[in-house]
Parts: sequence; C-alpha cells; structure tokens
Amino acid sequence: NQKVKKRILINPIYKYIDSGKVSHCEDTINGNEAQRRNLIVKTTSKNPNKFFHFFKHKHECPPTYDEAVNEDEHSQEWSTLQDTSKDKHDLEVQDPSKNGEDAERETWGSNLDFLLSIIGFAVDLANVWRFPYLCYKNGGGAFLIPYACMLVMGALPLFYMELILGQFHRQGPISVWRISPIFKGVGFCAVFIAFFVSFYYNVIIGWALHYLFSSFSRRLPWKDCMNEWNTEFCAIKCINGDGDNGTLFTEYVSKLYKVPEEDSIVPNSTVFSDILCNQTRSPAKEYFNLKVLRVQDSEGIHDLGTPQWQLVICIGVVYCLLYISLFKGVKSSGKVVWITATMPYVVLTILLVRGLMLEGAIDGIKFYLHVDWHKLLETGVWIDAAIQIFYSVGAGFGVHLAYASYNKFHNNCYRDCLVTSCVNSFTSFFSGFVIFTYLGYMAHSQNKDIEDVADQGPGLVFEVYPQAVATLPGSQFWSVIFFFMLIMLGMDSAMGGLECVITGLMDEYQEFFRKRGISREVFTGVVVFSSYLVAITCVTPGGFYIFSLLENYAAGLSLLTTVFFEAVAVSWVYGLKNFSEDVYAMLGHRPGLYWKICWKFVSPCFLAFIIILQMTDVSEFKIEKYDGTIYTYPAAAHWTGRILSASTISCIPIAAIIVLIKARRPEGSSKNRTFMQCLGAAITPSYEVTPDDQNVRLTWAHWRNL
Repeated sequence: NQKVKKRILINPIYKYIDSGKVSHCEDTINGNEAQRRNLIVKTTSKNPNKFFHFFKHKHECPPTYDEAVNEDEHSQEWSTLQDTSKDKHDLEVQDPSKNGEDAERETWGSNLDFLLSIIGFAVDLANVWRFPYLCYKNGGGAFLIPYACMLVMGALPLFYMELILGQFHRQGPISVWRISPIFKGVGFCAVFIAFFVSFYYNVIIGWALHYLFSSFSRRLPWKDCMNEWNTEFCAIKCINGDGDNGTLFTEYVSKLYKVPEEDSIVPNSTVFSDILCNQTRSPAKEYFNLKVLRVQDSEGIHDLGTPQWQLVICIGVVYCLLYISLFKGVKSSGKVVWITATMPYVVLTILLVRGLMLEGAIDGIKFYLHVDWHKLLETGVWIDAAIQIFYSVGAGFGVHLAYASYNKFHNNCYRDCLVTSCVNSFTSFFSGFVIFTYLGYMAHSQNKDIEDVADQGPGLVFEVYPQAVATLPGSQFWSVIFFFMLIMLGMDSAMGGLECVITGLMDEYQEFFRKRGISREVFTGVVVFSSYLVAITCVTPGGFYIFSLLENYAAGLSLLTTVFFEAVAVSWVYGLKNFSEDVYAMLGHRPGLYWKICWKFVSPCFLAFIIILQMTDVSEFKIEKYDGTIYTYPAAAHWTGRILSASTISCIPIAAIIVLIKARRPEGSSKNRTFMQCLGAAITPSYEVTPDDQNVRLTWAHWRNL
C-alpha cells in the first residue's frame, strides 16, 4: 500500500506542482491537444527542486515504484502517462523520438563527430610552432615533468568541467549560467574572447593559404635571393674566412650564397660582402616579411596602408570555408572535422619520415630531447608549462562547452576528456620531432648552431620551415603538404571559436531570433562577415602590428580571468554536491576525490597564480622586426590593448550588478529584498524556487561541502 507521489509537469523545463495520485491527465495548452506520451520524471532526495525528465516511447512501460526505489537509494522516479498537450512553444523542448533530447536542438551525428571536433580545437597551430620551442628552451625532456604536472592538476580538471556543464545543461556558454545567474558575465566574456581571437587567428590561415597557392609555382619564390623584393642582406648560406683569391679576409668579410649551391652557375650567385653572417636573412624570411606582409611599407601601427588584395582574397576564402562548415550547425561541421582533424597526423608522419633521411636530422632530435634537470629549479619553466598546456587545451573559450551542449545526455564525456587530453599532448610532443629534424638539417646545411635557426610562432612555420623544404628535391610537393596541414590545423580551431559565438548568442537570445525570423544561416553569415571586416586590417602593410597587438591582448589576462570565475562559480557557488549529482545523472558515477579537490582548490589557485603574474607585468609592449630592430608600441596602442582586454573582463562585474538589481524586487511582490537576499537569489539556479529565508547557498554548510 505504498503511496506513490506524482508530479504533473506544467512547464517542460522549470515549473511543476505537487499533486496526488495521478495516472492520467489531459491538459489543454493554448487550445491544442498533444499526443499521448509517457513521461519519466526523476528527482533526487538531496535536491527535490531539481529533476531530470525524458520521454519514452509508447510501447515502453514506466518503471514501477519498487523498481525505481531499488535502482538507487538516493533517487525516486515518478511517472505520469498520456500528456495531452502539444503546444509548439511549450513542448518544443521535448521529442519522444529523442528520449529526452531537446526537439529543437540538434545533436552530433555520432560521438566521433564530437570527439574529433574537440580534438581539432585543442590541437592547433600552437602545438606545432610553440611547444617544440618551449621544450628545447626549458630543459628538453625535463620540460615534460612540469608540463604533465600542469596538465593533471590544472588544465585537465577545467576541461572536464566544461564538458560536463555543456552536456548536462545543453546550453551555450551564456545560457548555461542559469545555474548561477550572477556569473552570466563569464559566458559573455568567453563569447567576446572567441570573437576577438577570430580577428587575427583566421589571418594566419590566410597566410598559409597564400603559401599553398605559391607552392604550385615552377620554382618556390623563397628558394633563392634573386627576386625583386630581396635585399643585400639575403643569403642562403654565409661563410666567414678565406676568399677565392687566397687572401685572408677580416672577420667583417663574408661570402654570401644567393642561390642554392647546386645552382652556383647562375651569374652573381655568390658575392663577397662586409655584412656579418649573423646579419644575413634567409630568402624565406624576406619573402614572408617583404613580399607577403610588406612590412617595409609601414613605419608602425599608426601607418597601416592599403589592404593587399592577394591576402584579402585569401582570408576571404578562409571565411567562406568557415561559413560553409558552420551554417548548418554541428551536422555540417561534424563532417568537416573528419578531414581537418585527421589529415594533420598523416602529413606530420610523412614529413617526419622524410626528415629523418636528411643530414643533421639526428642532431636536431638530440638537441630537442636533451635533458637539463637544473632547468626544473627555475620558476619560469613551470610558468611556461602552465601557460602552454592551459592555452593548448582550450578551456575558457567556451568552445568545449558549446560543442558538448550538442551531445546526447548520456554521452561518456569523461572518456572524451581523457582521450582529447592525451591526443593533444602527444601531438605537441610528436610535432617536436618533425620540426627539429628539419632544424637540424638547416643547421647542418648552413653551418650554424641549432639555437641560431630555432624560432617560435609565425617565424617558425612561415620562415624557418619553408626555407628547409625549399632545399629538398621535389620542394613544391613538401611545401604543399606542409601548408595544407597548417590550414587543417587552423580550420578546426577557427570553426570552434566562431561556433562558440554563434551558439552562445543564439541560445541566450533564442526568443529574439525566433520572433524576428533570423535563422542560424543568416546569423552565421553576420558573425563571419563581421569578423572578416576586422581581419582585413591585419593584411595591410602595417597589419602585422595590429596582429601582434590582438595576439597579445585578445586572449591573455581576460581568458585566465574567465576560467578562474568559472571554476569558482561551479565548485563553490553552484556546489560540488550538485555538480556531482549532475555527473551521476549523466554517467552513472560521481567524480572522485581527485576531481573535487582540483576543482575546488588546486585549479583556482593555479589560475590565480598565473593571473597575478600576468597583472604584475607592466612592461612596454615590444616586438622584434624582421631586420632585428625592436619596435616599441606607442602608449596609445598599449592602452588600446589593455582596454580591449578589460572590455571582456568587465562583462563579469557588469552582468553581476544587473542580476543583483533585478533580484531586488521578486516577481509578483511589492516588498524589496535585503542585499543578502538579493545575493542569495542571484547565486541560486533560475530553475529552483527557493524561499529567501531557506536558501542553503547562504549557509556555511553549502560552502564547505566537498
């Protein structure tokens, strides 16, 4: 004679009322009758205000009371049958054919689509052009120790947290903060960061596309120094010593090779000069700076000049590809990543096999893997490891959260997190072998030390590596596949960044888009075109100064701040107890002690430490130009970058103040709340109805809970 407690769902998402024993109910919403459906509503005894529900097919019988209770001692299930309401706007959230998935929210075609997408976003250009340089600079193989520590204690828990948030709540990076409305600004901050990063990141892909097109010429334009843009400082090889006439030259006289030695029959292929060898520049370096970027036509950031039509077209092609990949949502982008996420590994393997056949390749690998244990005593090494793994994993951009929101509710995101982190770290380490085989070959062929040819950032992939492949037989082929790989690496991350912007805003302002009939296709076009217009400023002669400014400020301190507040909001305000129940509802198990300690203590402290280091760096912003001179940004440009960074961070306090003001007077009440009551309402999930005097989030028991 056990009495079964039933609940009738009034609103499919948030509102419900207690009722007596109900087996049938016939509701009419807006005068429309719905099909008969079976509904399972699951609540937890620890938090009866939060519940999970999903429709079953008609032929599936709801579990009995005994079955529900025996399934888990902490849960109960109530079933109501034959919901007869079918109003489009009230019931569009659920669809019987999807077992509880949102009817209007699409899902990935398969789990592999999602897995390849987050791998593609995490594995980007920085894995190729930054990690190998940091590894040799910070003790070689010894650098893997701080790298692994920072991954396990910092980046991995935050990555897993984002996947859980997105998958459980099935909302974009802004709307997901209904779990704690006072932190909604964190979502806006993530969206703006992703949008600002697209301004310069997609330009890199445009450069790679320009190089790809140039690689189809009969002779690579950066193969020698006999082009109109080359200067007297250009040299493929430089030798100090005796001249051909046997005269002993001073240390200031050099023999410069203007073309590869096998082409030495070309007139003026070698010259004697007073230029020191350490002052010479490779043909690839001059091609990138003087031909592609045309930096010689600009005196600084104040002198931008006219956009170069070749690069305007190249980045235009990139943005067109991004639109084609994104306008249909994950159904389209989920198929694109099968190529963009897998092809780089094929190309890297081919390049490694070819590189190992070159003279000096083994020396390059030895230099890459040499172990200097004393480096571990330097704090700078640990800071470099923390920043590299943090940015590499990609937490804080809102991309993983947006991607996970399209998952099926019971997808194993725990497995996806571990797989992606392992693949990301492996790619970074593996690409180091590829890069340093060619750096060893270049050092051998130019009679230089490896540290003299090693570089990072755009200089590595657009100056050093092209020069290496230009000396190989069949150089056009090796150049084509290398820059094709760069484009594939970049496209994954570019798609993820813009997907965060599109998903975040369309989820948050869903009603606005629906009323005005703005489809995803149209809004995607607006976002892509807006980013393209700003990116054009980076392909002017002075565009590289804009590029460097955006690279330094768009996702620096603001990104770290975003993830810090995200970690605090979930682990402290929303509460690890609730978060663990969310994980249990999806995966059938609760997070272990390691995850909880990292979420609540280690990761926030880890982020706070890096933020403090970033904030204490108040030095002038400088970059090294192609000719070795140092360009110092004017104070106005420096403050522009700081304002850009502050504009995204300011979303967090502004949104918090707005939420507190709105919480001042409860809906339907004429009595104002006290400040503490406003604070309690602002940190309480919007789907929970909690009296102000019973808000557990204002008690010490909630905050100390692990």
